[in-house]
Formats: sequence, structure tokens, C-alpha cells
Amino acid sequence: MDWLPGRMVLKLTVTLLANAVALLLLVAPLAEAQKARIPRVGVLGGQSPEGSPPILALRQGLSELGYVEGQNIAIEWKWAHGKNEGFASLAAELVQLKVDIIVAGTDPAVQAAQRATRTIPIVMAFATDPVALGFVTNLARPGGNITGLSLQASPEIAGKRLQLLREIAPSATRISILGDPGEPDTPGGLKEMEAAARALSVQLQPVKVRSGAELDRAFAAVAREHAGGMVILRGTVPFAYRARIAELAAKHRLPTMAWQRAMTEAGSLMSYGASLSDLARRSAYFVDKILKGAKPADLPVEQPTKFELAINMKTAKALGLTIPPSLLGRADQLIE
Repeated sequence: MDWLPGRMVLKLTVTLLANAVALLLLVAPLAEAQKARIPRVGVLGGQSPEGSPPILALRQGLSELGYVEGQNIAIEWKWAHGKNEGFASLAAELVQLKVDIIVAGTDPAVQAAQRATRTIPIVMAFATDPVALGFVTNLARPGGNITGLSLQASPEIAGKRLQLLREIAPSATRISILGDPGEPDTPGGLKEMEAAARALSVQLQPVKVRSGAELDRAFAAVAREHAGGMVILRGTVPFAYRARIAELAAKHRLPTMAWQRAMTEAGSLMSYGASLSDLARRSAYFVDKILKGAKPADLPVEQPTKFELAINMKTAKALGLTIPPSLLGRADQLIE
């Protein structure tokens, strides 16, 4: 009978090993899931990563706050490639992925994210007028699932752009306003320009462009009206085709004022506005606060306090324009 203890020991050993294996099979996936459980941030970008859009500065902002992509944060990048109508499906994809936060760059992106979810926190990287567009109740207490940064500090910015353009082209009495009527903030932008134009005794010529294919026709209309300059309103389409707009403006010898530096770097004569890269970098602050438990409803919307003037000296030379010394002294960036 002395074989029984050995058999019993063997049976007990096999049972213990089986239980250990079962426990490992149960614990391993849980451990792996816990290891992979890092915050996921979805980003709606208007252009593409190849175009080095300002929204990519979000990475720098997150890095400065201690986040490392792939280690303690995951980012789902979604690009509209210059087509606002693409934001709806991209926002829906992010909701399906169950991201923890959505960062939306432009007004159409915020609008699409808002329609896609009322529960996932949304951070605006550079909205124009979030109260007027219905994104937040007010700037101090947003009141919903959206907060972040507003691009425009006040309507006076529109007047400032017209004033700066007139300093370079003082004889211009008719100015074209190029904008996409499909952009949520275009009507407001035109209204602000009209008020500024009256003060400067300038006539405005609104020119609509909904796609890059309409640019040649738009500039032909500008030429027929003998406009002495052009202000480019904010929008996904104008930004996506900024190089083409600069080419057509040069062809028609038209000085242009844009709303941000990247357009001047692409060839427009000048720009005046907040730095989109700075705003996108700052949006990381809101991501961090929300991930640490803050509610978007309680995080005040921030507005820019610094606006930069950029002048493309190469374009000025090609147009035969002399930049006044007083304007050169105020420029934050001179592009040679």
C-alpha cells in the first residue's frame, strides 16, 4: 500500500499545476489589459500630417506635461485633408473607439464632435467664437462637455487686418474678402470686416470659395472688380490651398492679408493673428486637467493675448511694394 502516498502526491501536484496554469491564464490578460490601459486622445485635424499643420504642436504641449505617446498616452489622429464634410465620419470613428477626450482644431471639427457626442470631453484648439457658435454657454463657465481655446479675442482684430493692409497699399479703396461660406464663422467674419471697412472708407467685395477648384474663378472676379487688396478669412479650404492662393495673388499683383503665419510662409504678403501652434500646444493643458479629473464645464475658455504680424518680404518685392519702416518695426517675423 506504500504506493498510494506517491500516487496521491502526484495527483495533488498535477491538480496544483493545473490550478496554477488556470490562474496564470486568468491573470495574464488582466495584467496586460491594465498595462495597456492608458488614456486615449482623439484629434480632429483639418489638413494632413504631411502639411505640418499647427495642431501637431499638441504633441509638444503633452510632452512638456510629461506625456509620452505610446507609453502613458495614446493619440488617435484623424485628418480631414481640407474637406470639412469629412469631419462627421471622423468624429463618429473617435466615438466608436471610445477615446477619453477629443481635441478639435477648427470650428467645423468642433461642430462635428459636438454632434457626435455630448458625453466625451471635447477640447477646442482654436475655435473662433464658441459662444456665438453654440459650443459653450459662456467663456467663464462653458457648462457642457466642451472647453478649450478661442482664436479671436475681439472683433477689433478684423479692423486691425484691414488697417495693416491699407498701410502697405494706401491707395486701395476696394478690398476683396475671400472666404468659404460653409465655414460657421464666415458670416461673423464678414460682418466684422464690414464694420471696419466703414471706418476706413473702404468698399468690400465678398468672394466665395467652397473648394480649390473655385479659386481661379474667384480671382478672375476679383480682377474684374479691380480690387486693390485681399483679406483671407479663416477656413479649412483657404488654409489647404494657401500656396495656390499665394500664386494667384502674385499673378494678379494683389497684396493679401491672411489670418495666420503659415499662410504668409506659403507666399501671402502678410498675416496678423494668434499663433495656432501656440494655441494647439496650450490645448494640452486642458487635456491634462481633464485626464486628472476636471470637468470641461468648469474649465474657462481661454483667449489669446498675443497676436503676431508676419510679412513676406520676397512677396513684397515681387509685387513692387515698399514696406513702411514703421510697419517693419512692428513685425514679429520677416520672411525673406
